[in-house]
Amino acid sequence: MSELRETRLEKARALAELGQGPYALRFDPSHRTAALQQDHADLANGEERDLEVAVAGRVMTRRVMGKLAFFTLADETGPIQLYLEKATLDGAPTEGALADGAAGPEAAAAPGNFAQITSLVDAGDLIGVRGTLRRTDRGELSVKVTSWSMLTKGLQPLPDKWHGLADVETRYRQRYLDLIVSPQTRETFRRRARMVSAMRRWLDERDFLEIETPVLQSVPGGADARPFETHHNALDLPLTLRIATELHLKRLVVGGFERVYELGRIFRNEGISTRHNPEFTSVEIYQAYADYNDMMDLTEQLIASVCEQVCGSTTITYQGTEIDLTPPWRRATMHELVQQACGLDFNAYSSREEAAAAMAAKGLEAPALADSVGRLLNEAFEQTVEANLIQPTFVTDYPVEISPLARSHRSKPGLVERFELFIVGRETANAFSELTDPVDQRQRLEAQQDRRAAGDLEAQGVDEDFLQALEVGMPPTGGLGIGIDRLVMLLTDSPSIRDVIAFPLLRPEVRPEGQPQGHQEP
Repeated sequence: MSELRETRLEKARALAELGQGPYALRFDPSHRTAALQQDHADLANGEERDLEVAVAGRVMTRRVMGKLAFFTLADETGPIQLYLEKATLDGAPTEGALADGAAGPEAAAAPGNFAQITSLVDAGDLIGVRGTLRRTDRGELSVKVTSWSMLTKGLQPLPDKWHGLADVETRYRQRYLDLIVSPQTRETFRRRARMVSAMRRWLDERDFLEIETPVLQSVPGGADARPFETHHNALDLPLTLRIATELHLKRLVVGGFERVYELGRIFRNEGISTRHNPEFTSVEIYQAYADYNDMMDLTEQLIASVCEQVCGSTTITYQGTEIDLTPPWRRATMHELVQQACGLDFNAYSSREEAAAAMAAKGLEAPALADSVGRLLNEAFEQTVEANLIQPTFVTDYPVEISPLARSHRSKPGLVERFELFIVGRETANAFSELTDPVDQRQRLEAQQDRRAAGDLEAQGVDEDFLQALEVGMPPTGGLGIGIDRLVMLLTDSPSIRDVIAFPLLRPEVRPEGQPQGHQEP
């Protein structure tokens, strides 16, 4: 590897002596490769078009055959072939790129001969070329190059073109290489960007305002999660990274904003899996004078609209299974789903012991931390139902014990007006009729704080400022949170959350002794 790097450094020095960079400041492409492919699809085999074009990108492959060579050049939109002919290149000067430290508007021009481009340009280099269009006898649209400029000399080789990055860990750790060699990875992140933009447009068009809330917080709240802890030196103040945006967005509703949301990063000090990353993205949405039924309608309309815009249809395929996101979606209570799955009716149990015995008879685990009938109901749901909810399903009416921020159900004692949306066995959204009673809210947060004192590091504490805001008065409100990363996984057919986060958190890489940082075998 060090020998390859040294060879490329020698070529970089040779290019510098010729006035060809090797690290230019700019280049003016006239076209992108995908546009050329589309606009000139009618060019017949063997014909040329007298249209001068300029394209820039990375050399992906190269074939040299005597006095003729073929390179593949790729920009962000895709590849195009470069047709390099010795007679043409030797008969015209190559444009000198504006190299670092050049005194004038362009560096000194060097003869753009065939030998230079074929001997000094490697796969992985970034170059700019000018020329005309030609379709080869084999039907490949090509730029017949008349001049070229070295824009950036790559010192590291690209991964093998036939196998790409076979090691998944390397794909995540060196995402830049993954993006270079994998069009599918680039498309995943394009779709992610389009999805986020579509979601914001949908909300903005319905008079929701996006308002940013603090990332650094004195009291973490809004979710059951262990926070990351930090410290503000100037104020000598312990702080945490936010685990949710909920409590600050609710303060905005108290202050008079009737429709607010925030789409941003959330941080939870938890394990890593195919569906969990400690740093992830969510959108939280709050609408005054609405309840969880309204939020169900909003959720299916929003996600269906975004899916239509990003995927072209509300019917998609995920890991070989067809998923239909066309509204309306199935709605069922947690009690109903558990009873259908395992035959247990948790409405019939008057004590935790009775419910635990019934679960044991069905071969289900009843953890000690699940200290109530409601918590055991949730355990039974997670063990028997969750993984089987493939088509979009709103699971409604959760136990009050696991929903400290949700309003008590209007007709079902012991439950709250809450739903979670499950698709392909994963929780994708969570929503409530928000709790607006400050006395009830205090009691629930104090119960959470007691659990935290007893050793539950994910239980919430008491946020006195939030409770004071509730005492000022919060209108009836529906609230919703959607996991952006999991939704992107669904819309891009990605099996792991790491596939849709550009730079997921990874353990530090253990490198062989003497190998420089950032160096990776191809």
